[in-house]
Amino acid sequence: MSRGHMDVTVQADNPACPVSEVLDRVAGKWAIGILVAAAEGPVRFSELERGIEGISRRMLTLNLRKLEREGLLVRTVYPTVPPRVEYECTEMALELYETLLSLVDWAKRHSGDIARAHAVYDAAHSTAAPA
Repeated sequence: MSRGHMDVTVQADNPACPVSEVLDRVAGKWAIGILVAAAEGPVRFSELERGIEGISRRMLTLNLRKLEREGLLVRTVYPTVPPRVEYECTEMALELYETLLSLVDWAKRHSGDIARAHAVYDAAHSTAAPA
């Protein structure tokens, strides 16, 4: 049964529920890249578009709106011609950024361990008959 169809009482008793809910909202390939880019200070749309490899203008716009709605980015429009728009991380986003740095550090430290575990698992299961 998918998370979307779980009974509300089951979700309320699950301590992982808040984590899953938050990760559903803020995690993702593009959102994380945007937060990392904006953590250095105010950043313009065009800087994000150039700096995040592979993101389309539409996907960038959708993710910026989502992150703004979630309270992770602040959008500031300056009254110039043409209008200048900047995005900046909120305190909450900067705290999340620190957590992401810890996750990146963990991944770097354990990537070899994970690769070795894959090799051991694959070797042990390559000769076994399919289930």
